[in-house]
Amino acid sequence: MAKKVEGKMIKLTLVRSPIGYPEPQKATVRALGFHRLHQTVEHKDTPVLRGMIAKVIHMIQIEE
Repeated sequence: MAKKVEGKMIKLTLVRSPIGYPEPQKATVRALGFHRLHQTVEHKDTPVLRGMIAKVIHMIQIEE
């Protein structure tokens, strides 16, 4: 039987609007699962997620 491995989770909150930012940054915000301001989403902490966060760090708040 395979062991279930739990990954570390990370909470992200959108605190600044992507309006006025370049389209690739808007697309990254949408890809992270945000639909509205002050929305909080939870993701598994992966290197791919960390790269996306780095692109829009000025718009989000992180809770580990």
